[in-house]
Amino acid sequence: MKKNVTVGIFIFAIILSIRVFCGVYVHDEFAERHFFIKHRPTWKWLFYSPIGMSDKKLGDLSEEEQIEQKYFNEFITGQRLIF
Repeated sequence: MKKNVTVGIFIFAIILSIRVFCGVYVHDEFAERHFFIKHRPTWKWLFYSPIGMSDKKLGDLSEEEQIEQKYFNEFITGQRLIF
């Protein structure tokens, strides 16, 4: 019984670690999904760029799209913007 609990806790810890330290992003040009390792833990799993390959600026987006674009810039393109 104790072994089952230990194995269950270990599996839960592995799944939780994968969830917070890994993610999937949608390529902004080709719309392909790619798996990646995050540089810091966050609960967000799917990252995409609302701007994509268009000529829009960050100020042209809605509040929610600006947040998504900032996450995409921080985790995918490496441009760490301060929120």
